[in-house]
Amino acid sequence: MSIEHDYFGLIGDYWAERKEYGDQEVEVVLDADADLVSTAALDAAATMVGELELVDDELRSVFVGQLDGRGPVTEFLTAVLDGDEADAADAAITRESGDRHIDALRSLSLVRVDLRPDADRDGDVFAEFEYGLAPEDTDARLVASIDMGREIVDVRFDA
Repeated sequence: MSIEHDYFGLIGDYWAERKEYGDQEVEVVLDADADLVSTAALDAAATMVGELELVDDELRSVFVGQLDGRGPVTEFLTAVLDGDEADAADAAITRESGDRHIDALRSLSLVRVDLRPDADRDGDVFAEFEYGLAPEDTDARLVASIDMGREIVDVRFDA
């Protein structure tokens, strides 16, 4: 069975589009079982797509707050800035404040957003935002998972 939504159209199992965001293109994917998804969750997903810039800013602020420890944000930055692909990562840093890690976080590209509107309870992974620094030249990704209320569920470093 499938349902129809004003923004996403006919919902079967998978929907995707490339969205212009700033000076980049972001792949936005909606993966949902039409039998398990509510209209309210689809509306929340559509709102999230419309507010990509706001959600992105919120997530980058969380990343900055996680720089003080040995968590996934620090591991990602260490791997990218000091690893085999450091030259490509350094070339992708577009801001120069004097703090290399902050500049790298500000220079991240939002590569992909995965929406899962059938995961609409508190603590469920409703959306994943995937970031890369020089994503066309490096494989490392920083992934933030949020619930429907935009609360962080998880941040992970994918090598």
